[in-house]
Amino acid sequence: MNAPYSSLPNTFRRDLLAGKRLIGCWASLCSNITTEILGYAGFDWLLLDGEHAPNDYQSFIAQLQALKDSPSAPMVRPQWLDSVVIKRLLDIGFYNFLIPFIESAEQAQRAVQATRYPPDGFRGVGIAHRSNHYGYDTDYFKHINENICVTVQIESKAGVEAAADIAAIDGVDALFIGPSDLSAGYGVMLQPNLPVVQAAIQKIVDGAKKHGKACGILAPQEADARRYLEMGMTFVAVGGDTGLLRNASRELAQRFKQ
Repeated sequence: MNAPYSSLPNTFRRDLLAGKRLIGCWASLCSNITTEILGYAGFDWLLLDGEHAPNDYQSFIAQLQALKDSPSAPMVRPQWLDSVVIKRLLDIGFYNFLIPFIESAEQAQRAVQATRYPPDGFRGVGIAHRSNHYGYDTDYFKHINENICVTVQIESKAGVEAAADIAAIDGVDALFIGPSDLSAGYGVMLQPNLPVVQAAIQKIVDGAKKHGKACGILAPQEADARRYLEMGMTFVAVGGDTGLLRNASRELAQRFKQ
């Protein structure tokens, strides 16, 4: 197994900015056990979902603890661009963020500022919390701002139109595409492979490339994932724990019942 992920310095952010191919997986089951298993599988990153999964701060902490010796970098998606929620997620030990439903450069700027201590942002200062090892990490406040990774999710028509402006924001490390909401926004829900949605996806990729930023997507179908990698995306989630368990268990049951 590869060496454990390092948050200080943040090796995931370093590799993302360098344009390395980073293959991830969604973790939605809210279980430290299943997340620990995913961590040993060899993914570069795992998305611990707080938007469409019933995670809370306690379940997040348990999963972070389960990944302490894992090569997979934990990433969190809060339910919304909420600076209070982001502050608490920072304090419990997240360094990598996927902020959903960003539609403007102003929102993207606020997302970055919510993750930074002054003067770069407005993150509230807690002296001792899990992220700074309860105060034992005496250099934490010197280096933490430069080690927080912020990716923003584009999943609406407005976001597509503003993609290049969003990518231009300093501190936005990557754009990430939400294909399901994006297809819904274009009136073709759950049909992201239709030309109108694919054109929007290409526009997001072009906006990211214009400013030298990485671009990624959730693509649990292998053919889709490989197409997006060929398109130039480097930050791709190729599956999720719910789908993996559902599909494998159903296949096993049907194999013996037929």
